[in-house]
Amino acid sequence: MSKLLIGTAGIPISTEARSSQAGIKRLRELGLGCMEMEFVRSVQMKEPTAKKVKEVALDEEISLTVHAPYYVNLNSHEDEKVLASKERILKAARIGFIAGASSVTFHAAFYHTDDRDEVYQNVKRSLMDIRQILDDEGNTIQLRPETTGAPSQFGTVPEIVRLSREIPGVFPCVDFSHLHARSNGEYNTYEEFNNVLEYLRAELGQVALEQLHMHISGIDYGAKGEKKHLALEESDMAYQEVLKALIDNGVGGWLICESPELENDALLLMETYLRLLNPQR
Repeated sequence: MSKLLIGTAGIPISTEARSSQAGIKRLRELGLGCMEMEFVRSVQMKEPTAKKVKEVALDEEISLTVHAPYYVNLNSHEDEKVLASKERILKAARIGFIAGASSVTFHAAFYHTDDRDEVYQNVKRSLMDIRQILDDEGNTIQLRPETTGAPSQFGTVPEIVRLSREIPGVFPCVDFSHLHARSNGEYNTYEEFNNVLEYLRAELGQVALEQLHMHISGIDYGAKGEKKHLALEESDMAYQEVLKALIDNGVGGWLICESPELENDALLLMETYLRLLNPQR
C-alpha cells in the first residue's frame, strides 16, 4: 500500500502564529502529514522564508505541495494575460521548489467559446514552455493541472490525463469535489470514483496513483458548477466512498482538505481512512 498523506490547504486554523513554519509544526502536533501552501492570490513568500520552511518541514516530516494563483488563463485571447499566467505558475513553482514542495497545482484555463481541441493545444503549448524553463533551471517540482469545478473551465479528467501523458514532468491533480460540482451532483459514488482511478491507472500506470495529488472538501454547486466549499458533514460529498476507492486502488500521495473546517475535516478524513483501512481496529 502506497503511503497516503492527509493534510490541509494552508495553515491550520488552530495555529497561533500565522506563518507556514508554525502551521507545519501544528500539523505535526495534530498527527497530519502534509500541507498545501496557498499562493492563490499571489506569491508573497520570499526565498529566505522558503528556505526556512523547507528546514522546518524536513524536521517535522511534513510533506508540502503548492497551489499557484487563481488568476491563470493559458487560453486567454490576450497575449499579455497568457504571459502573466505563465509567470504566476513559474513564480509559485520556483518558491515551492525552494521550500521543498513536491508538486504545484493550478487551474489552467477557461474555454470561452473556443474549440475544445484548440484550447487543449494552447494549454499544452504553455505548459511545455513552463516545463522547459523549470527543467533548464534544475527545478524538478511536478506541474499539476487540476480538475476544475465549473463547465466553463478547462480541466476534465481526460484533458488533465492527456496533458500528463504528452508532457514529461506534468501529472494530474484530481479534485474530487470539483468532479462532483462540475457534473451538478454526479461523481459521488464508489463506482464513479473507482472508475476515475482505474482510468488514471490505464492511461498513466499505477505509479500515477502511488503519487497522486488530490483535493477534497464539502462543496455547494448548481447548474454552473462550483459555488463554494463547505464542511464535509454539511454537504452531500460522499467522502467515505472516495476513501474506500483510494484504499482499493492503492493510492498514495497527498490528499489536501480544502474545507472551511481545515484541520477538523482533515482529521475526520484521516480517522475515517484509518478505520476503513483497518476495520478490525
